[in-house]
Amino acid sequence: MKILIVDDEPVQRTILKQFLEEQGFRVAEAEDGAQAVSLFRKEFMPIVLLDHRMPDMNGDKVLAMLKEINPTARVIMITAYGAVDTAVNCMKLGASDFLEKPVDLELLMEKIRVLANDIETDSDIRAVSRGIEKTKLPGTFIGNSPLMKEAVSTASRVAPTPWPVLIYGETGTGKELMARLVHELSPRKNEHFMDVNCAAIPENLFESELFGHVKGAFTGAAKDKKGIFEFAKGGTVFLDEIGEMPEQLQAKMLRVLQEQQMTPVGGLRPIKLDVRIVAATNRNLKRLIDQGQFRQDLYFRLNVFEIHLPPLRERREDIPELATFFLEKYGTGSMDISHEAMDMLIKYDWPGNVRELEHIIQRLVTLCRGNVIRGSDIPVDLQHQSEGPADLEARIMKLEKEEIMKALRANDWVQTRAAEMLGISERVLRYKMKKYGISKKGRA
Repeated sequence: MKILIVDDEPVQRTILKQFLEEQGFRVAEAEDGAQAVSLFRKEFMPIVLLDHRMPDMNGDKVLAMLKEINPTARVIMITAYGAVDTAVNCMKLGASDFLEKPVDLELLMEKIRVLANDIETDSDIRAVSRGIEKTKLPGTFIGNSPLMKEAVSTASRVAPTPWPVLIYGETGTGKELMARLVHELSPRKNEHFMDVNCAAIPENLFESELFGHVKGAFTGAAKDKKGIFEFAKGGTVFLDEIGEMPEQLQAKMLRVLQEQQMTPVGGLRPIKLDVRIVAATNRNLKRLIDQGQFRQDLYFRLNVFEIHLPPLRERREDIPELATFFLEKYGTGSMDISHEAMDMLIKYDWPGNVRELEHIIQRLVTLCRGNVIRGSDIPVDLQHQSEGPADLEARIMKLEKEEIMKALRANDWVQTRAAEMLGISERVLRYKMKKYGISKKGRA
Protein backbone atom coordinates (compact mmCIF):
# COMPACT_ATOMS: atom_id res chain seq x y z
CA MET A 1 0.00 0.00 0.00
CA LYS A 2 1.32 3.43 -0.93
CA ILE A 3 1.02 6.53 1.28
CA LEU A 4 1.36 10.13 0.11
CA ILE A 5 2.99 12.62 2.52
CA VAL A 6 2.17 16.27 1.85
CA ASP A 7 4.20 18.74 3.92
CA ASP A 8 6.28 21.82 3.11
CA GLU A 9 8.83 20.96 5.83
CA PRO A 10 11.58 18.63 4.43
CA VAL A 11 12.58 17.38 7.91
CA GLN A 12 8.99 16.39 8.75
CA ARG A 13 8.61 14.55 5.42
CA THR A 14 11.89 12.68 5.95
CA ILE A 15 10.96 11.57 9.47
CA LEU A 16 7.53 10.33 8.38
CA LYS A 17 8.86 8.66 5.23
CA GLN A 18 11.61 6.73 7.05
CA PHE A 19 9.18 5.61 9.75
CA LEU A 20 6.52 4.41 7.30
CA GLU A 21 9.02 2.61 5.06
CA GLU A 22 10.30 0.76 8.14
CA GLN A 23 6.70 -0.38 8.68
CA GLY A 24 6.58 -1.82 5.15
CA PHE A 25 4.70 0.94 3.31
CA ARG A 26 5.69 2.55 0.03
CA VAL A 27 5.83 6.34 0.28
CA ALA A 28 5.54 9.31 -2.08
CA GLU A 29 6.32 12.90 -1.08
CA ALA A 30 4.89 16.27 -2.07
CA GLU A 31 6.25 19.60 -0.83
CA ASP A 32 3.10 21.58 -1.56
CA GLY A 33 -0.56 21.22 -2.53
CA ALA A 34 -0.07 21.56 -6.28
CA GLN A 35 2.52 18.79 -6.38
CA ALA A 36 0.30 16.61 -4.18
CA VAL A 37 -2.68 16.97 -6.53
CA SER A 38 -0.46 16.23 -9.55
CA LEU A 39 0.99 13.05 -7.99
CA PHE A 40 -2.41 11.90 -6.73
CA ARG A 41 -3.95 12.34 -10.17
CA LYS A 42 -1.26 10.16 -11.79
CA GLU A 43 -1.23 7.32 -9.25
CA PHE A 44 -3.74 5.94 -6.75
CA MET A 45 -2.50 6.33 -3.18
CA PRO A 46 -5.26 5.25 -0.78
CA ILE A 47 -3.88 7.03 2.31
CA VAL A 48 -2.69 10.66 2.44
CA LEU A 49 -0.94 12.45 5.32
CA LEU A 50 -1.77 16.10 4.70
CA ASP A 51 -0.31 19.09 6.53
CA HIS A 52 -2.96 21.74 7.10
CA ARG A 53 -0.68 24.79 6.88
CA MET A 54 1.22 25.15 3.61
CA PRO A 55 2.32 28.27 1.71
CA ASP A 56 0.65 27.71 -1.68
CA MET A 57 -2.76 26.47 -0.52
CA ASN A 58 -4.05 25.27 2.84
CA GLY A 59 -5.00 21.70 3.64
CA ASP A 60 -8.76 22.35 3.30
CA LYS A 61 -8.39 23.20 -0.37
CA VAL A 62 -6.02 20.31 -1.07
CA LEU A 63 -8.38 17.92 0.72
CA ALA A 64 -11.31 19.06 -1.41
CA MET A 65 -9.29 18.58 -4.62
CA LEU A 66 -8.09 15.11 -3.61
CA LYS A 67 -11.65 14.04 -2.71
CA GLU A 68 -12.89 15.32 -6.05
CA ILE A 69 -10.31 13.16 -7.84
CA ASN A 70 -11.05 10.08 -5.72
CA PRO A 71 -13.70 10.24 -2.95
CA THR A 72 -12.50 6.92 -1.47
CA ALA A 73 -9.10 8.34 -0.45
CA ARG A 74 -8.44 8.29 3.30
CA VAL A 75 -6.84 11.55 4.44
CA ILE A 76 -5.24 12.12 7.84
CA MET A 77 -4.94 15.87 8.41
CA ILE A 78 -1.94 17.06 10.44
CA THR A 79 -2.85 20.19 12.37
CA ALA A 80 -1.16 22.59 14.77
CA TYR A 81 -1.25 21.63 18.44
CA GLY A 82 -4.56 22.60 20.07
CA ALA A 83 -6.28 23.52 16.79
CA VAL A 84 -9.49 21.73 17.72
CA ASP A 85 -11.76 23.89 15.55
CA THR A 86 -9.52 23.30 12.54
CA ALA A 87 -9.57 19.55 13.13
CA VAL A 88 -13.36 19.46 13.45
CA ASN A 89 -13.73 21.44 10.23
CA CYS A 90 -11.35 19.05 8.42
CA MET A 91 -13.47 16.07 9.50
CA LYS A 92 -16.58 17.81 8.17
CA LEU A 93 -14.83 18.34 4.85
CA GLY A 94 -14.07 14.64 4.51
CA ALA A 95 -10.83 13.93 6.38
CA SER A 96 -10.83 10.43 7.87
CA ASP A 97 -8.84 11.47 10.94
CA PHE A 98 -6.42 14.07 12.23
CA LEU A 99 -3.19 14.31 14.24
CA GLU A 100 -1.65 17.19 16.13
CA LYS A 101 1.95 18.30 15.80
CA PRO A 102 4.41 17.08 16.90
CA VAL A 103 3.25 13.80 15.38
CA ASP A 104 3.11 10.81 17.76
CA LEU A 105 4.45 8.05 15.49
CA GLU A 106 2.89 5.23 17.51
CA LEU A 107 -0.52 6.91 17.34
CA LEU A 108 -0.01 7.58 13.62
CA MET A 109 0.64 3.88 13.05
CA GLU A 110 -2.56 2.93 14.93
CA LYS A 111 -4.62 5.29 12.75
CA ILE A 112 -3.02 4.02 9.54
CA ARG A 113 -3.71 0.40 10.52
CA VAL A 114 -7.39 1.23 11.09
CA LEU A 115 -7.64 2.97 7.71
CA ALA A 116 -5.78 0.16 5.93
CA ASN A 117 -8.20 -2.33 7.45
CA ASP A 118 -11.16 -0.21 6.26
CA ILE A 119 -9.72 -0.13 2.74
CA GLU A 120 -9.28 -3.91 2.65
CA THR A 121 -12.80 -4.42 4.03
CA ASP A 122 -14.31 -2.16 1.36
CA SER A 123 -12.43 -4.14 -1.29
CA ASP A 124 -13.89 -7.38 0.09
CA ILE A 125 -17.39 -5.88 0.08
CA ARG A 126 -17.10 -4.88 -3.59
CA ALA A 127 -15.95 -8.40 -4.48
CA VAL A 128 -18.86 -9.92 -2.55
CA SER A 129 -21.34 -7.56 -4.23
CA ARG A 130 -20.09 -8.63 -7.66
CA GLY A 131 -20.34 -12.28 -6.60
CA ILE A 132 -23.87 -11.94 -5.22
CA GLU A 133 -25.09 -10.39 -8.48
CA LYS A 134 -24.11 -13.57 -10.28
CA THR A 135 -25.72 -15.98 -7.79
CA LYS A 136 -29.25 -16.94 -6.79
CA LEU A 137 -28.79 -15.97 -3.17
CA PRO A 138 -32.34 -15.58 -1.70
CA GLY A 139 -31.90 -12.19 -0.10
CA THR A 140 -29.25 -9.56 0.32
CA PHE A 141 -27.05 -7.96 2.95
CA ILE A 142 -28.00 -4.35 3.31
CA GLY A 143 -26.14 -1.64 5.17
CA ASN A 144 -22.86 0.18 5.37
CA SER A 145 -22.33 0.01 9.12
CA PRO A 146 -18.74 -0.98 10.04
CA LEU A 147 -19.77 -4.14 11.94
CA MET A 148 -21.89 -5.45 9.06
CA LYS A 149 -19.18 -4.68 6.53
CA GLU A 150 -16.71 -6.51 8.77
CA ALA A 151 -18.94 -9.61 8.84
CA VAL A 152 -19.40 -9.71 5.04
CA SER A 153 -15.69 -9.06 4.51
CA THR A 154 -14.81 -12.01 6.75
CA ALA A 155 -17.26 -14.24 4.89
CA SER A 156 -15.68 -13.36 1.56
CA ARG A 157 -12.23 -14.41 2.81
CA VAL A 158 -13.21 -17.66 4.52
CA ALA A 159 -15.61 -18.85 1.80
CA PRO A 160 -12.95 -20.26 -0.59
CA THR A 161 -11.46 -22.46 2.17
CA PRO A 162 -12.75 -25.96 3.04
CA TRP A 163 -12.72 -25.35 6.80
CA PRO A 164 -15.70 -25.13 9.19
CA VAL A 165 -17.21 -21.73 10.02
CA LEU A 166 -19.07 -20.77 13.19
CA ILE A 167 -21.54 -17.87 12.92
CA TYR A 168 -22.60 -16.00 16.05
CA GLY A 169 -25.65 -13.77 16.19
CA GLU A 170 -28.89 -13.08 18.00
CA THR A 171 -32.17 -14.43 16.67
CA GLY A 172 -33.18 -12.67 13.48
CA THR A 173 -29.77 -11.25 12.53
CA GLY A 174 -29.50 -13.36 9.35
CA LYS A 175 -27.31 -16.32 10.32
CA GLU A 176 -28.79 -18.63 7.67
CA LEU A 177 -28.38 -15.94 5.01
CA MET A 178 -24.73 -15.52 6.02
CA ALA A 179 -24.24 -19.28 5.80
CA ARG A 180 -25.73 -19.25 2.29
CA LEU A 181 -23.42 -16.39 1.37
CA VAL A 182 -20.39 -18.45 2.47
CA HIS A 183 -21.71 -21.34 0.35
CA GLU A 184 -22.42 -19.19 -2.72
CA LEU A 185 -18.95 -17.63 -2.62
CA SER A 186 -17.25 -21.01 -2.24
CA PRO A 187 -16.12 -23.59 -4.84
CA ARG A 188 -19.08 -25.72 -3.64
CA LYS A 189 -21.75 -23.24 -4.81
CA ASN A 190 -23.07 -25.55 -7.55
CA GLU A 191 -23.74 -28.38 -5.07
CA HIS A 192 -26.40 -28.75 -2.35
CA PHE A 193 -26.82 -26.41 0.60
CA MET A 194 -28.52 -28.48 3.31
CA ASP A 195 -30.09 -26.65 6.26
CA VAL A 196 -30.40 -28.47 9.61
CA ASN A 197 -32.15 -26.83 12.57
CA CYS A 198 -30.64 -28.61 15.56
CA ALA A 199 -33.43 -27.32 17.82
CA ALA A 200 -36.28 -28.58 15.63
CA ILE A 201 -35.40 -32.26 15.01
CA PRO A 202 -36.66 -34.69 17.70
CA GLU A 203 -33.73 -36.12 19.64
CA ASN A 204 -34.55 -39.76 18.80
CA LEU A 205 -34.52 -38.97 15.04
CA PHE A 206 -31.45 -36.73 15.00
CA GLU A 207 -28.83 -39.34 14.18
CA SER A 208 -30.95 -40.89 11.43
CA GLU A 209 -31.67 -37.47 9.87
CA LEU A 210 -28.00 -36.54 9.73
CA PHE A 211 -26.33 -39.86 8.95
CA GLY A 212 -29.17 -41.95 7.46
CA HIS A 213 -30.04 -45.55 8.36
CA VAL A 214 -30.18 -49.00 6.86
CA LYS A 215 -33.25 -51.18 6.52
CA GLY A 216 -34.19 -52.80 9.84
CA ALA A 217 -31.96 -50.51 11.95
CA PHE A 218 -34.94 -49.75 14.21
CA THR A 219 -38.70 -50.20 14.29
CA GLY A 220 -40.19 -48.50 11.25
CA ALA A 221 -36.96 -48.52 9.22
CA ALA A 222 -38.56 -50.32 6.24
CA LYS A 223 -35.82 -49.36 3.78
CA ASP A 224 -32.43 -47.73 3.52
CA LYS A 225 -32.46 -43.95 3.87
CA LYS A 226 -29.76 -41.46 3.00
CA GLY A 227 -28.92 -38.85 5.62
CA ILE A 228 -28.41 -35.14 5.12
CA PHE A 229 -24.62 -35.51 5.08
CA GLU A 230 -24.77 -37.99 2.23
CA PHE A 231 -27.27 -35.86 0.26
CA ALA A 232 -24.98 -32.85 0.62
CA LYS A 233 -21.98 -34.58 -0.98
CA GLY A 234 -19.72 -31.91 -2.43
CA GLY A 235 -21.81 -29.13 -0.88
CA THR A 236 -22.42 -27.43 2.45
CA VAL A 237 -24.25 -28.55 5.60
CA PHE A 238 -25.56 -25.70 7.73
CA LEU A 239 -26.07 -26.70 11.38
CA ASP A 240 -28.31 -23.94 12.76
CA GLU A 241 -28.61 -23.54 16.55
CA ILE A 242 -25.66 -25.89 17.09
CA GLY A 243 -25.84 -25.16 20.83
CA GLU A 244 -29.06 -27.22 20.94
CA MET A 245 -27.45 -30.39 19.56
CA PRO A 246 -28.09 -33.35 21.93
CA GLU A 247 -25.04 -34.14 24.05
CA GLN A 248 -24.77 -37.79 22.99
CA LEU A 249 -24.72 -36.74 19.33
CA GLN A 250 -21.93 -34.21 19.87
CA ALA A 251 -19.36 -37.02 20.22
CA LYS A 252 -20.48 -38.54 16.91
CA MET A 253 -20.36 -35.15 15.21
CA LEU A 254 -16.82 -34.67 16.49
CA ARG A 255 -15.82 -38.02 14.99
CA VAL A 256 -17.37 -37.05 11.65
CA LEU A 257 -15.38 -33.81 11.58
CA GLN A 258 -12.16 -35.56 12.58
CA GLU A 259 -12.38 -38.57 10.26
CA GLN A 260 -14.46 -37.08 7.42
CA GLN A 261 -16.58 -40.21 7.33
CA MET A 262 -19.78 -41.50 8.96
CA THR A 263 -21.69 -44.72 9.47
CA PRO A 264 -25.48 -44.83 8.95
CA VAL A 265 -27.59 -46.01 11.89
CA GLY A 266 -27.47 -49.80 11.87
CA GLY A 267 -24.81 -49.83 9.16
CA LEU A 268 -21.42 -51.52 9.23
CA ARG A 269 -19.52 -49.73 6.47
CA PRO A 270 -18.42 -46.12 6.93
CA ILE A 271 -19.17 -43.66 4.13
CA LYS A 272 -16.55 -41.13 3.06
CA LEU A 273 -17.80 -37.55 3.33
CA ASP A 274 -17.12 -34.48 1.25
CA VAL A 275 -19.02 -31.61 2.89
CA ARG A 276 -18.22 -28.19 4.30
CA ILE A 277 -19.69 -27.52 7.75
CA VAL A 278 -21.11 -24.11 8.64
CA ALA A 279 -22.66 -23.86 12.12
CA ALA A 280 -24.54 -21.04 13.82
CA THR A 281 -25.71 -20.21 17.32
CA ASN A 282 -27.33 -17.44 19.32
CA ARG A 283 -25.92 -18.87 22.55
CA ASN A 284 -22.57 -18.44 24.27
CA LEU A 285 -20.87 -21.76 23.54
CA LYS A 286 -18.01 -21.07 25.95
CA ARG A 287 -20.53 -20.68 28.75
CA LEU A 288 -22.23 -23.92 27.68
CA ILE A 289 -18.82 -25.62 27.82
CA ASP A 290 -18.28 -24.35 31.38
CA GLN A 291 -21.73 -25.70 32.29
CA GLY A 292 -20.90 -29.10 30.79
CA GLN A 293 -23.55 -28.80 28.06
CA PHE A 294 -21.26 -28.56 25.04
CA ARG A 295 -18.06 -30.41 24.20
CA GLN A 296 -14.97 -28.25 24.15
CA ASP A 297 -13.25 -30.40 21.51
CA LEU A 298 -16.28 -30.07 19.20
CA TYR A 299 -16.25 -26.30 19.74
CA PHE A 300 -12.64 -26.06 18.61
CA ARG A 301 -13.39 -28.22 15.56
CA LEU A 302 -16.30 -26.01 14.53
CA ASN A 303 -14.68 -22.68 15.37
CA VAL A 304 -11.88 -22.69 12.79
CA PHE A 305 -13.29 -19.39 11.48
CA GLU A 306 -15.89 -17.28 13.23
CA ILE A 307 -18.23 -14.59 11.93
CA HIS A 308 -20.12 -12.24 14.26
CA LEU A 309 -23.41 -10.77 13.03
CA PRO A 310 -24.26 -7.54 14.89
CA PRO A 311 -27.75 -7.00 16.34
CA LEU A 312 -29.79 -4.30 14.63
CA ARG A 313 -29.53 -1.98 17.66
CA GLU A 314 -25.75 -1.82 17.05
CA ARG A 315 -26.18 -0.74 13.43
CA ARG A 316 -29.09 1.67 13.56
CA GLU A 317 -27.66 3.60 10.62
CA ASP A 318 -28.71 0.66 8.41
CA ILE A 319 -32.39 0.75 9.47
CA PRO A 320 -33.58 3.33 6.87
CA GLU A 321 -32.05 1.33 4.02
CA LEU A 322 -33.43 -1.96 5.36
CA ALA A 323 -36.89 -0.47 5.90
CA THR A 324 -36.92 0.92 2.35
CA PHE A 325 -35.83 -2.45 0.95
CA PHE A 326 -38.69 -4.28 2.74
CA LEU A 327 -41.14 -1.55 1.75
CA GLU A 328 -40.24 -2.07 -1.92
CA LYS A 329 -40.41 -5.84 -1.45
CA TYR A 330 -43.87 -5.98 0.15
CA GLY A 331 -45.53 -2.69 -0.83
CA THR A 332 -46.38 -0.87 -4.01
CA GLY A 333 -43.93 1.38 -5.79
CA SER A 334 -45.78 4.47 -4.56
CA MET A 335 -45.52 3.73 -0.80
CA ASP A 336 -43.24 5.74 1.45
CA ILE A 337 -42.33 6.15 5.15
CA SER A 338 -42.63 9.55 6.84
CA HIS A 339 -39.71 11.07 8.73
CA GLU A 340 -41.59 10.69 12.02
CA ALA A 341 -42.25 6.98 11.42
CA MET A 342 -38.67 6.36 10.33
CA ASP A 343 -37.43 8.09 13.49
CA MET A 344 -39.50 5.68 15.59
CA LEU A 345 -38.12 2.68 13.69
CA ILE A 346 -34.54 3.90 14.21
CA LYS A 347 -35.00 4.47 17.95
CA TYR A 348 -36.62 1.10 18.65
CA ASP A 349 -34.27 -1.58 20.02
CA TRP A 350 -35.45 -4.47 17.77
CA PRO A 351 -35.03 -7.54 20.03
CA GLY A 352 -36.05 -9.64 17.01
CA ASN A 353 -33.52 -7.82 14.81
CA VAL A 354 -33.86 -7.71 11.00
CA ARG A 355 -36.53 -10.42 10.97
CA GLU A 356 -38.71 -8.36 13.33
CA LEU A 357 -38.21 -5.24 11.19
CA GLU A 358 -39.24 -7.18 8.09
CA HIS A 359 -42.41 -8.45 9.75
CA ILE A 360 -43.29 -4.97 11.03
CA ILE A 361 -42.95 -3.50 7.53
CA GLN A 362 -45.14 -6.31 6.15
CA ARG A 363 -47.74 -5.44 8.76
CA LEU A 364 -47.56 -1.73 8.07
CA VAL A 365 -47.86 -2.23 4.31
CA THR A 366 -50.95 -4.39 4.80
CA LEU A 367 -52.75 -2.18 7.32
CA CYS A 368 -51.72 1.32 6.12
CA ARG A 369 -54.74 3.20 4.69
CA GLY A 370 -52.73 5.52 2.46
CA ASN A 371 -49.48 5.59 0.52
CA VAL A 372 -47.41 7.02 3.38
CA ILE A 373 -46.67 5.16 6.61
CA ARG A 374 -46.95 7.74 9.38
CA GLY A 375 -45.97 7.81 13.05
CA SER A 376 -49.56 7.01 14.06
CA ASP A 377 -49.36 3.78 12.00
CA ILE A 378 -46.41 2.45 14.03
CA PRO A 379 -47.52 -0.20 16.58
CA VAL A 380 -47.93 1.16 20.12
CA ASP A 381 -45.28 -1.14 21.63
CA LEU A 382 -42.68 0.28 19.20
CA GLN A 383 -43.76 3.85 19.93
CA HIS A 384 -43.57 3.29 23.67
CA GLN A 385 -40.05 1.92 23.58
CA SER A 386 -38.87 4.55 21.12
CA GLU A 387 -39.65 7.20 23.74
CA GLY A 388 -37.73 7.54 26.96
CA PRO A 389 -34.13 8.05 27.83
CA ALA A 390 -32.49 5.74 25.27
CA ASP A 391 -31.41 3.73 28.11
CA LEU A 392 -31.22 0.16 26.88
CA GLU A 393 -28.70 1.00 24.21
CA ALA A 394 -26.76 3.24 26.59
CA ARG A 395 -26.66 0.51 29.24
CA ILE A 396 -25.56 -2.09 26.72
CA MET A 397 -22.81 0.18 25.40
CA LYS A 398 -21.64 0.99 28.92
CA LEU A 399 -21.47 -2.70 29.88
CA GLU A 400 -19.68 -3.58 26.65
CA LYS A 401 -17.10 -0.84 27.18
CA GLU A 402 -16.52 -2.00 30.77
CA GLU A 403 -16.03 -5.62 29.66
CA ILE A 404 -13.54 -4.55 26.97
CA MET A 405 -11.59 -2.46 29.50
CA LYS A 406 -11.52 -5.38 31.96
CA ALA A 407 -10.25 -7.77 29.30
CA LEU A 408 -7.54 -5.35 28.14
CA ARG A 409 -6.34 -4.69 31.70
CA ALA A 410 -6.37 -8.40 32.54
CA ASN A 411 -4.19 -9.12 29.50
CA ASP A 412 -1.81 -6.17 29.93
CA TRP A 413 -3.37 -4.46 26.87
CA VAL A 414 -2.37 -7.29 24.52
CA GLN A 415 -5.27 -7.09 22.07
CA THR A 416 -4.95 -10.65 20.73
CA ARG A 417 -5.38 -12.17 24.19
CA ALA A 418 -8.11 -9.70 25.17
CA ALA A 419 -10.10 -10.55 22.03
CA GLU A 420 -9.78 -14.26 22.78
CA MET A 421 -10.98 -13.68 26.35
CA LEU A 422 -14.01 -11.73 25.07
CA GLY A 423 -14.78 -14.36 22.41
CA ILE A 424 -14.47 -11.93 19.49
CA SER A 425 -11.95 -11.44 16.69
CA GLU A 426 -9.09 -8.99 17.07
CA ARG A 427 -10.49 -6.95 14.14
CA VAL A 428 -13.84 -6.55 15.94
CA LEU A 429 -12.02 -5.62 19.17
CA ARG A 430 -10.06 -2.89 17.35
CA TYR A 431 -13.29 -1.51 15.88
CA LYS A 432 -14.99 -1.42 19.29
CA MET A 433 -11.95 0.22 20.89
CA LYS A 434 -12.18 2.94 18.27
CA LYS A 435 -15.96 3.20 18.76
CA TYR A 436 -15.59 3.77 22.52
CA GLY A 437 -12.41 5.86 22.35
CA ILE A 438 -10.32 3.26 24.17
CA SER A 439 -6.56 3.36 23.74
CA LYS A 440 -3.63 2.27 25.87
CA LYS A 441 -2.38 5.83 25.96
CA GLY A 442 -5.68 7.49 26.84
CA ARG A 443 -7.22 4.47 28.59
CA ALA A 444 -10.76 5.63 27.47
